[in-house]
Amino acid sequence: MRAWKLLGLAGLAGVAATGAVLARNERQRRAHTPEEIRARLRERHAALADVPEPAPVPVPVEELAGGRRHALARLLRRR
Repeated sequence: MRAWKLLGLAGLAGVAATGAVLARNERQRRAHTPEEIRARLRERHAALADVPEPAPVPVPVEELAGGRRHALARLLRRR
């Protein structure tokens, strides 16, 4: 019976610790003013806008001219 009591106390301690961590995170989140949040979002957006887009993959000339057909399309056309 004593083991169950210890297990229950350990569970309560875990719940209390989790609540304390969540409360601390919420206080930190609410500590920022709306202007600070907007400034940080604009900084992130500017940093992402500076990243160049990947170069497009060149299409082979044969595919542009229609030289190759898909095998499935060929199978469906045969009768």
